[in-house]
Amino acid sequence: MPGVPLVSTPVPESRQLDAVRAGEVDMAFVRLPVDKTGLHVIPLYNELSVVVAPKDHPIAAFDELNVEDLADEYLLANPDDFPEWRDISTEIATGTRKPLPPMASIEEALDLVEAGLGILILPMSVGRLLSRKTLRSRLLHGVAETSIALAWIDSFQPLPAEDEAVIQEFIGVVRGRSANSSRQPSVQAKQDAAPKKGAKTGKSTTSGRTPAAKGKSVAANLRGGGRPGGKARAAKRGRR
Repeated sequence: MPGVPLVSTPVPESRQLDAVRAGEVDMAFVRLPVDKTGLHVIPLYNELSVVVAPKDHPIAAFDELNVEDLADEYLLANPDDFPEWRDISTEIATGTRKPLPPMASIEEALDLVEAGLGILILPMSVGRLLSRKTLRSRLLHGVAETSIALAWIDSFQPLPAEDEAVIQEFIGVVRGRSANSSRQPSVQAKQDAAPKKGAKTGKSTTSGRTPAAKGKSVAANLRGGGRPGGKARAAKRGRR
C-alpha cells in the first residue's frame, strides 16, 4: 500500500516459523509442509527443482534431466527427502551408500558439490539465488514439486483495521493481483470514498417538460372547482 515501507529480511529456513511467532518478522515465505500451529498459512505456487553439480560434470551437456539419469550419483541429502531418487538409486539398492558428510547449511552442501563429492537437488529459486561460476544447475523432472506459502501470526486478538488491510493488500500482490484490482483493499477504499453514480448534487434533475405538465394539471383542477367532478358540476350550474 502507498506509504507503507516493505523491508525484506533474510531468515534461515530452519528459523522462519520461529521468527514469525516471535514477531521478528510480520510474514514469511515458507516451503510446505510446515507446522501451522499459531499461524495463518496460505499456499501460493509450486516450484520445480534443479540438480546442481560441478561445471565439468556430464549434466552440463544437457538442458534438462530426468531423475532416472541420476541413479548412479551420490546425492548430498537424506534419501527420504527425495523418494523418487531413493527408489532408483544404485548405491541404495546395492547397500553401498556412504554416510552423509556434515552439512550445516545449503551453502556448505554446495561447497561439497564444488569439491566433487556429490550432487544436490534444490528448488529452482534457491539454485538461482546461490548459483556459482564453478557449478551448473539443470532442470530436473521426476521429483515432486515444492509448494511455497505465505505465513503470518494467527493472533487471538483482532488486528487493527490498518494492519489487517496491509496484510490483505500484500496477499493480493503475491497472488498476482494488479495494483488496480477491485479486490485490493486500497482500491476498495478509493471506490467507497468516491461519489456514487446518480447521487444528488444539489441541482434539480427535473426535466424541462415536467413543470409544464404539472401546471396544466393544476389549471385543470382549478377550472373544475378543485375537486374530482367539479368541471361537470360547474357546467350544470351555468345552465340554470
